[in-house]
Amino acid sequence: TGEKGGALLDVLDVTTTPMGGRLLRRWVLEPLIHIEDICVRHGAVEEFVERPDVRRRIRGSLSGITDLERLAGKVGTGRVTPRDLAGLERSLEQLPEIQAAGIEAKDSLIRECAVDKDCLEDVSTLLKRAISDDPPATLQEGGVVRKGWSEDLDELRAVRDGARDFIASLQVRERERTGVASLKVGFNKVFGYYLEVTRANLDKVPVDYVRKQTLANAERYFTPELKEWEEKVFGAEDRISHLEAELFSDIRGRVAMEIGRLQDTAERIATLDVLVSFAEIAASQNYVRPEIHSGFELELVASRHPVVETMMPREKFIPNDICLNENGWIVVLTGPNMAGKSTVLRQVGLIQLLAQIGSFVPADQARIPVADRIFTRVGASDNLARGQSTFMVEMSETAAIVHGATEMSLVLLDEIGRGTSTYDGVSIAWSVTEYLHEELGSKTIFATHYHELTQLGDLLPGVKNMNVLVREVGSDIVFLRRLLEGGADRSYGIQVARLAGLPDTIVARAQELLVELEGTHTGGGEGLGRHGIHRPGSETAPDQLSMFRADHPALIRLREMDPDDLTPRDALELLYQLRAVAHGVENTE
Repeated sequence: TGEKGGALLDVLDVTTTPMGGRLLRRWVLEPLIHIEDICVRHGAVEEFVERPDVRRRIRGSLSGITDLERLAGKVGTGRVTPRDLAGLERSLEQLPEIQAAGIEAKDSLIRECAVDKDCLEDVSTLLKRAISDDPPATLQEGGVVRKGWSEDLDELRAVRDGARDFIASLQVRERERTGVASLKVGFNKVFGYYLEVTRANLDKVPVDYVRKQTLANAERYFTPELKEWEEKVFGAEDRISHLEAELFSDIRGRVAMEIGRLQDTAERIATLDVLVSFAEIAASQNYVRPEIHSGFELELVASRHPVVETMMPREKFIPNDICLNENGWIVVLTGPNMAGKSTVLRQVGLIQLLAQIGSFVPADQARIPVADRIFTRVGASDNLARGQSTFMVEMSETAAIVHGATEMSLVLLDEIGRGTSTYDGVSIAWSVTEYLHEELGSKTIFATHYHELTQLGDLLPGVKNMNVLVREVGSDIVFLRRLLEGGADRSYGIQVARLAGLPDTIVARAQELLVELEGTHTGGGEGLGRHGIHRPGSETAPDQLSMFRADHPALIRLREMDPDDLTPRDALELLYQLRAVAHGVENTE
């Protein structure tokens, strides 16, 4: 949609240089996986947070620096313009101030970027002496090389300017000579210099005037003397143009010889810009430095969503605690629609990412292990161009997770299996959770509306249930956004539908059908339909068995018997009994 404010980069990007903004994006796309590298960045951010005076000085100087990376590229390819070189000179002037501010810092990374960098004093001096303060956009417009850089160029400019001054003074002398007070000297690119006389004064034109152009109300002339001085001006300008092009090419070449130094300095400035930006966000949004370790436990105290919290008043966002460790590394997260399950899911993933790019994180306390990958299966979308349905896309993403995740991965799953039938969806979700628990051991948060999955908390030691708290007020619900231990027993979909604005008749009918469905599920109820024509509760149960029921009696008897102990007659009799049990008729004989 083109709107801003809904992405992590929109929150983090308070960089002041173009190359800093690009580097921040690369860091977000390429998080670190080595603890030492992560801690180096955290150390620099921490000092900037604790030293706001140093942070402000450096940010102030960074704001005056142009895009050094792009300029280095343009210098290297010979496409640099006069204004580019002037901008480079102004940027280089800021480097000593950054260096002076960085001297006060103790952190090694800050000193490496701010103090130990090459300030390119020689390049700055060259540009200051050679390029004028406000050069034109193109070399052809002239006035690029500063006065005093070339004696030959200064002499040619003096000749040109002297000829222009003479031509300008010619207007006064010609007015006195001809007596035409309205006579004027002009210039255009087509006809050059001319003397213009109105038609009312044509009778006063001297005989040495040569007609050059006729207008509706005037005539334009030149004289041999004017022509001579015009040639001096044009000749000087032509030589100035060629000489200035040679001088500019030489200056550009001398700067190009230092392109490696320029690129190194640009990289250090970009790194400094991102680190200062991280500190600025940490200070303004109350982020904390996470404790990074190589173990397994992930513990977040009063964690917040870095994007969502910026889109609402600070006091309105409800923080939550999350802990994934050896006693429970898979969370089955249940709760009503709109309660905030997906927000919790995303905030854990974003906090993990923030920690590994070197940023502080939105929490009161954070202990975070290094993750080799962050896997997500969120949202619902199809891919019509590839002929993939919503469910096919969902399964493809899930397959990528189970094939690529490891014990050090963070897996975030939002509603697996909702694109197919209930039994199929629950079965897949259950099986995936078992596989993550038994085979992969990945830290996982699984948000779902399949409340049957909460049974896994009792069956698997590494699975624990959590839910997002809501409170019922009459027929409405209030979202409290608070995470609690245990599973939810309802999704409150009808109440959410009412909040969304569905007509009361639809909501009332949905409530009526829900009661009937719940009755059918438990073996009672009159069935669906306004006229009661569908009565699943009074009909024979479907052949498909729920995976959550106890084993069929026939299976139990088959497991208990020993075929070696049976005579042929006993075996035949047992077969008849099992057949009767399978048809729901107990043999009492």
